[in-house]
Amino acid sequence: MLEQASEISKVTINEVELLRNISVQTFTETFAHQNSESDMRKYVSENLSIEQLSKELNIKGSSFYFLNLNSDVIGYLKINTGKAQTELKNDISLEIERIYIKHEFHGKNIGKQLLDKAIEIAKEHHYQYIWLAVWELNLKAIAFYKKHNFVEFDKHIFKLGDDEQIDIMMKMNLN
Repeated sequence: MLEQASEISKVTINEVELLRNISVQTFTETFAHQNSESDMRKYVSENLSIEQLSKELNIKGSSFYFLNLNSDVIGYLKINTGKAQTELKNDISLEIERIYIKHEFHGKNIGKQLLDKAIEIAKEHHYQYIWLAVWELNLKAIAFYKKHNFVEFDKHIFKLGDDEQIDIMMKMNLN
């Protein structure tokens, strides 16, 4: 039912306010219960502001996509390629920097639609693999990625406010 009524569209600079709203809502829904209010507030103000998201929308190699259901944005995807990637910065991979879905749509195959979009783009451009980083305490997300053939290959530090957290880096080979 959801798959037929949903559509994925590329985010434009004119939609930055909508992007900010879905970014703040989904990030907060996902992580507020496991992090301090001050760390959440600092992260959101520094990383999910209109100014920061506008900058990210204009980076060559970065793209955002909305998942719309009956003209409501219910989730989004951010991908990076080439030098726009947060870490690996190579020409053979695509990074999924963010996949977020409104909490009420978890478990309804919505995240898979955004993952499929990233895979489609990666294959279109003949990338060898897709990689991402996921917080080690986000067990639902880790299970989701493992279910879809991602494997752990490294770890790195992610700073949420003033809290240094460990992200598990995972990748899916496309060959």
